[in-house]
Amino acid sequence: MTSELLNHRTDGPASAPPLLLGPSLGTSYALWDTVAPELSITHRVVRWDLPGHGGSAADLIGPGATVGDLADLVLALADSLGIERFAYAGVSLGGAVGLHLAVHHPERLTSLAVICSSAHFDGAGPWQERAERVRREGLGWLVESAEARWFTPGFTVPQLLRDHRNADPGAYAACCDALAAFDLRDSLDAITVPTLLVAGRQDPATPPAHLREIADAVPGAALVEIPGASHLAPAQCPEAVLTALRAHLGGGAKRGMAVRREVLGDEHVDRAQARQTPFTARFQDFISRYAWGEIWTDPTLTRRERSMITLTALVAHGHHDELAMHVRAARRNGLTPEEIGAVLLQTAVYCGVPAANSAFATAQRVLTEEDEEDEGDEDKTPGRG
Repeated sequence: MTSELLNHRTDGPASAPPLLLGPSLGTSYALWDTVAPELSITHRVVRWDLPGHGGSAADLIGPGATVGDLADLVLALADSLGIERFAYAGVSLGGAVGLHLAVHHPERLTSLAVICSSAHFDGAGPWQERAERVRREGLGWLVESAEARWFTPGFTVPQLLRDHRNADPGAYAACCDALAAFDLRDSLDAITVPTLLVAGRQDPATPPAHLREIADAVPGAALVEIPGASHLAPAQCPEAVLTALRAHLGGGAKRGMAVRREVLGDEHVDRAQARQTPFTARFQDFISRYAWGEIWTDPTLTRRERSMITLTALVAHGHHDELAMHVRAARRNGLTPEEIGAVLLQTAVYCGVPAANSAFATAQRVLTEEDEEDEGDEDKTPGRG
């Protein structure tokens, strides 16, 4: 790893949907220590450190930095890991990074969770003053008040306090500059990705009103308030945060099932669901969440185009049962029999004549069955026969 990238930790299967987790000012990715292992069961979880925090180099940002600069570093990290689109969740400054990504780079996000954060941080003045004092005096005076700012009385996480104490003062001050300049209130209604807001009821830094303001402005956003949580909710109330995130991230399976039914038809999906066993349940969830909830919902290609690609791939690998299913799906997605024939003729050139010959036989059978069903429906029309 080079100093040009944010320090990070990755957990979970490489093939699982990616989820990036952002920290708050003064902490490291240890903020997610209790939550990340649970999320990594179903996601490829990437936690990252702010510049000058944890293991990230301090010179990644400098005076006058913006949240946009931090977002660019996150995108560079994702690019280095081969991650094109990802779910994102962030706390405080990490949440502000998520909001910036949702407004300025919506094509990179599949969903957004903003935790104990804000679309603004109560004006530039206090943050500019904090930055100036940190540059003069270091972070010792801030560490003394960290518990009161981060947690409710009687609760603490020593690791996070050590992270605060060990952060680079210059990089910390640059992050304060970013918070001073941050205000996305006028752009919130442009956010289109599924969005969850999580507020700590006892959070003095970003009170629930800040999260409600975002929830009211972002179309379709959901808001969860956690009783007993202060500013670092994932550390203080990990189970409540996990519950909210699981429900939010599981939306991909729900969306995927809806698309799956639209493309394959209720009858096929109902049969597949009826055959589901405890042994196959996770695979069925994977198909709905990843193939249908992530790939088929990506607007880069139309469903017609995806059908043509899918038909070609199935011919190439000789998956004739799947081919029959996707010939029907192609018809639902608007392809004519002539267009399906043209796709199969193309496969004769690049996949081989025998493969195309079998594919034409399969498609002919499906299209004939479709014609017969249409004729049967006409016979049932009132006033006929």
